[in-house]
Amino acid sequence: MRDDHVTLRSTAVFDLMAPRTPPVPVKVELRYDTRDPYAVVAAFRTGRAGWVEWVFARDLLADGLLGEAGDGDVRIRPSLEDPDSVFVELNSPSGHAMFEASAQELADFLDQTYDVVLPGNEHLWVDVDDALTRLMPHDRS
Repeated sequence: MRDDHVTLRSTAVFDLMAPRTPPVPVKVELRYDTRDPYAVVAAFRTGRAGWVEWVFARDLLADGLLGEAGDGDVRIRPSLEDPDSVFVELNSPSGHAMFEASAQELADFLDQTYDVVLPGNEHLWVDVDDALTRLMPHDRS
């Protein structure tokens, strides 16, 4: 486990795609924190004060830049029409959203995460004792 934690942040604009309407730009903050080295957070701006956060595997982002990836709530795939774009599809009980994003911006962010934690070295950043302590109930009476 490493003690020198790092948090990366990058701002992007994803286009919300909907049938029969023009794309709507949505501000997105991408985050990577070495305290959870396997994950990426995408926080979507939903209004003046609102954000909706989605957490998914860093490997899913990497795989989605190259081909269809994901079989759950988050799916990522390159655009067939535009090699500079990827689609990010989000599904939840409250709805479905499809975004188009810059493949280069996502790849640049991913590269920044690799500069901090190389793929395959994530386990070196995980504090198992701390994770177990947070999972265990504090009151044992």
